[in-house]
Order: sequence, then C-alpha cells, then structure tokens
Amino acid sequence: MTALPETTALETGLEKGWLTIWFNLPESRNALSAELTADLRAVLDAVREDRGVRGITLRGRGGVFCAGGDLKAFSAGFGAEGDAARAAIVDMSKSGAAIFDTVNSMPQVVIAVVEGAAMAGGLGLACCADVAIADAGAKFAFTETAIGLTPAQIAPFVIQKAGYATARRLMLTAACFKGAAAQTLGLVDFVADGAAALDELEAGIRQQVLGCAPGAVADIKQLILDLPTLDRSAQIAAAAENFAGRLLSEEGQEGVLSFIEKRKPSWAEED
Repeated sequence: MTALPETTALETGLEKGWLTIWFNLPESRNALSAELTADLRAVLDAVREDRGVRGITLRGRGGVFCAGGDLKAFSAGFGAEGDAARAAIVDMSKSGAAIFDTVNSMPQVVIAVVEGAAMAGGLGLACCADVAIADAGAKFAFTETAIGLTPAQIAPFVIQKAGYATARRLMLTAACFKGAAAQTLGLVDFVADGAAALDELEAGIRQQVLGCAPGAVADIKQLILDLPTLDRSAQIAAAAENFAGRLLSEEGQEGVLSFIEKRKPSWAEED
C-alpha cells in the first residue's frame, strides 16, 4: 500500500482500502488555500496508481466542507497593475484548476460528504466527485458573481454535474439553497439528516464500490471522461478497445469465472 505524504492542512486515514481525507483548516472554514490544495494534490497523486486504494472520501473538519477560494490570498494582489500582475493572477488560476482536474480524473471512486456548507470553489470541488452526499441542512451557492468574481475554473465541472441550463442559472444568479434543493438540482446525489445518517449513507456507497473490480472502475471512469470529446465512430472504437482490454484482463476473467462458478470474485471477498 502506498505511503501517504505528510500534510499540514489535511488529516488522512487509510483503512481496508479506503482513503478518507479531512480538510483540516476550520479557522478558515476549510478554504482552498495554497496549503490545502498542495496537500490534497500530493495525497491524490500518491495514490493515483495504487489499485489497493479502492475509493476516496473528501470531508471537512469543523462542521464545514469547504467555503471556497482563499479570499485573503486573492486580496493580496489588490493594487497591482500591468501585464506582470495579470500574468501572476492567470498563473494562480491555472494552478487552482489543477486540483479540480486531479479530483475529477482520479481512477478511484471519489465521494464528497458535505456538512455545513459547500460554497463557490468548495461546491465546484464537490462537483468533481463521482458521488456527492450532503446533510439536509448544508448550505450551497456559487457565490462568485455576488462578490464581483466569476466561477471560471469550476464552470466545466458544474456543467458536467448539473447540466448546462441549471449550471448556467446557478452560476449567473449566485442563488443559495440547502441539501434537498441541491439534490433536486442535480448537484448532490443523496441527502441525509445528521452526521450519523451521513456516515451510514457513505458506508453503503463504500460497500457497493468495494464489490466492484478496481481496474474496471478505473477503466470505465477514463472512458466516461473521454467520450464527450469523441465523435460517434471514435466512441465506438474507444468503447470496443476498453471492453476488450477488460475481457482479456485478469480481473475480467476472474469476474466471468466467479459468475459462472456462483462465487464472489476475489476483490469482493470478505476480509
């Protein structure tokens, strides 16, 4: 199993093939500071190719998932002028985009568990997860336009999660809503009432994922990400290659044989 890097803005725990990552800057409501995003990128990069890590859960300490971008860091650039100042902001934005791309493209299943609030970039981060679950009382909003900014780097992932029309409306209006509405809007997959119910819901999703072959999960996730960029003939070819690779793999053969032999496949066996 991969050794996890040391972090200062995160707490991590790896148990029975499942990595839980806690954002641990409650004094800033787990804002996406340079420290937090660097730590998160390092941990995710470390486990990306480790198929012994079957899934990843993102959560926030202090009763809050993530309040979004680090506005204090943004304000440090006030008063700067000229091409160099603009280039520095562009570079900062591109650097921030890297964490959204990393979460979105992880080969493992990623669950976001939202308590308290997921605002702006924090909500964008939740949109990058494969499954988002939330407390019924959690608050959500893409607040950027309300403070004169734009949800620029998270926009592709919001559209990916909620669909074009809904994403467009929510990002343009900075509308605020809670857990049940977030589910109706398509930003959240499941809603629970209270921490215990959230834990139970997350445990159920974990169990489902642990019944799936890790290589198959990684391969279908990559295909899902690739398909929108391909024309139909290329989609057919990519899907055929994907399926052939699976059928010829050790996992694929084990899975087919386990079904024929009426037994659990090796990856789903009880510890």
